[in-house]
Amino acid sequence: MADYEVSRVIDVRGEVCPVPDVETKRAIKGAKEGEILKVLVDYPLSVERIPESVKKLGSEVLEVRKNGGSDWEIYVKVKKQ
Repeated sequence: MADYEVSRVIDVRGEVCPVPDVETKRAIKGAKEGEILKVLVDYPLSVERIPESVKKLGSEVLEVRKNGGSDWEIYVKVKKQ
């Protein structure tokens, strides 16, 4: 488990698909190269969908961390193509 210098936190807990996925994509598009985003989710399907969307946009999922209960943190490194 690494510590990252997070540029922005996207808290989409309480939201269901497609909202977490859409908000993550929007944040990536608005971010700069190399920024690290921390996405907070509590919807299990989002833990699968967000990493797939991140890869399609050419960015990198650094880590998916479960914080007990139903909360996850997804760390994304923004890469611009």
